[in-house]
Amino acid sequence: MTHALHSARPTFQPIMWGLLVGALQAASPVALRWLEPATLHALYIAFIAAVYIGFAVADGRTKVIAVESTIAAAFVVLAGFGVTGSAWLLVVGYAAHGVKDLWQHRTQYVAGTRWWPPFCATVDFLVAAILAVEIAYGMSFH
Repeated sequence: MTHALHSARPTFQPIMWGLLVGALQAASPVALRWLEPATLHALYIAFIAAVYIGFAVADGRTKVIAVESTIAAAFVVLAGFGVTGSAWLLVVGYAAHGVKDLWQHRTQYVAGTRWWPPFCATVDFLVAAILAVEIAYGMSFH
């Protein structure tokens, strides 16, 4: 039983940090009032996608760098459409990145990410859920 508890511990801490960072990220438009919420969330989506480029460079495999750069570019495009289009595109961007994080955690496609995928997936899914509720209740992102 001790072994099972020990193996669960490495994932627990990144998830707890992900909940904290996700809550702060979802609330950040209140503090950064000079930016439209859609713009701010689009910047976040582009940033979180680009982090994997850094991991890919550290991994060192050319194919991994190319794949992660392409995926990051796709998230930048999606985020860009979320700035002027439907705010639901931002929810899709966060949720899709969370799925990508889960895939990364399962496959370890990019070497050396350890705690990042569970942390980032937690942030992504929490922010996506909060934005979905805000949109459903009529909050304007533009």
